[in-house]
Amino acid sequence: MRDILIGIDAGTSVIKSVAFDLGGRQLAMASVPNTYEAVGRTGSVQDLNRTWTDTVTTLTELSARVENLAGRVAAIAVTGQGDGTWMIDRAGDPIGKGWLWLDARAGDTVERLRGDSGDVERFASTGSGLAACQQGAQLRWMSDNAPEMLSGVATTFHCKDWLYFKLTQMRATDPSEANFTFGNFRTRSYNDDVIRFLGLQKLKHFLPEIVDGATSHHLLSSEAAGATGLPTGTPVVLGYVDVVCTALGAGLYDPGTDTGCSIIGSTGMHMRLATSADDVRLNRDLTGYTMCMPITDTYAQMQSNMAATLNIDWILSVAGGLLKGMGVEKTKGELLSHVDGWLAEAKDTSLLFQPYISDAGERGPFVDASARASFVGLSITHGFGDMVKAVFDGLAMAARDCYAEMGPLPGRIRLTGGAARSASLRRILGGALGASVQTSEREEAGAAGAAMIAAVSLGIYPSMAECVRDWVSPHQRAAEPADAALARRYDGLFPSYQQSRIALRPVWHALSQDAASGSQQEELK
Repeated sequence: MRDILIGIDAGTSVIKSVAFDLGGRQLAMASVPNTYEAVGRTGSVQDLNRTWTDTVTTLTELSARVENLAGRVAAIAVTGQGDGTWMIDRAGDPIGKGWLWLDARAGDTVERLRGDSGDVERFASTGSGLAACQQGAQLRWMSDNAPEMLSGVATTFHCKDWLYFKLTQMRATDPSEANFTFGNFRTRSYNDDVIRFLGLQKLKHFLPEIVDGATSHHLLSSEAAGATGLPTGTPVVLGYVDVVCTALGAGLYDPGTDTGCSIIGSTGMHMRLATSADDVRLNRDLTGYTMCMPITDTYAQMQSNMAATLNIDWILSVAGGLLKGMGVEKTKGELLSHVDGWLAEAKDTSLLFQPYISDAGERGPFVDASARASFVGLSITHGFGDMVKAVFDGLAMAARDCYAEMGPLPGRIRLTGGAARSASLRRILGGALGASVQTSEREEAGAAGAAMIAAVSLGIYPSMAECVRDWVSPHQRAAEPADAALARRYDGLFPSYQQSRIALRPVWHALSQDAASGSQQEELK
């Protein structure tokens, strides 16, 4: 009996394959850490062939954990990290390494394009702000600055598209990534005017066919079957980008409710559901994303702060480095166990932290590749616990900053991602948003969302609403109400948070110019 759906989620930190029964119960999971590397000061790339090899490893390990997986698999669905530029030639071989969403080399390109009056029309079509992480900006940078990188390119992919190609030999991308980068979200098709504005008319033939996994699929090739041990001809479904799949698995699709969804992982994604094209709320600053959902005339509207738990990792690394210098070794897990203690000893002072710790800068609710993290309001009375608390507060304020750009704050947040396990972060986030926080018992929401698309695409469920009823609703924990006292405190702090990040922008740009000048001097030595 074909009673298992496999969801592949190739994330920035981990590549995983997850087996679900047809009713949404998770049966087993296999994963490997993802590997990528820095290029210079702002580049970030990933090896395409290694990504495929690592994905195959997860599938073969999953077969070892599920009895007769090859005989039971009904379909494979694939999603993965969004944005970036992964290129192949006519033979299907990689051209260079894949540029990730972390890559900020196109920052200056984006700044120039955003200063062009034509960006207003581009934004109206895509519903998404330009950022250095996007394929359009990255291709434009390559075309302007390193055209040799494009030599021999036949097709440009995103991460999940590359894996779909390796599984099926089909060159395709999904409606979510195609449209927020190059298209019209209302028609779910490429827009020549957008491509022309980006200066990529001559590269249009690089863009693959848009394939909607919610209504179609392709078959596992004999070559991929040989590598994975799964049967040739198994249906393979191209999922939407990972944030859409995660939102789907976490419960964003719940029409008629005042519910938002936040994914707090390495990056932070904050979403509201739009139930028609007219319900999409485009902002004056031309930022955020509008992503097609795998449901007719339904969209996830998003604002994304570039760094979320990366800020927590940083403050813990400061503590770890200090202790190591004193001859004391502590793992990340051991340091995390002290967080609640540090938060408990912290004072309720007006110390602010701008959580822009990524070298890629920020993309939501404003776009600035030069944005950098900072403490505002430090005094001699502050200790390390106060700094830890300010970092957590900063993540919550960044979430509020993102939601505020999309309209009224939601009454309930469905929270997923690794940080959702932290009771302290849930309490702080609920207070900052003045919203109840609800988490799911399902940890692999991205893989589940991809598998849900397959379940509807193959007719296992007649609609996504009915699939959500079985796959999502039973896994929701009781909502945790917002702490009223915390909510009042954050209401008072939030205007200062916004004012300080606006005031610091000229400083970020000056520091960025100094850093670039320093790098040039080093290269000349």
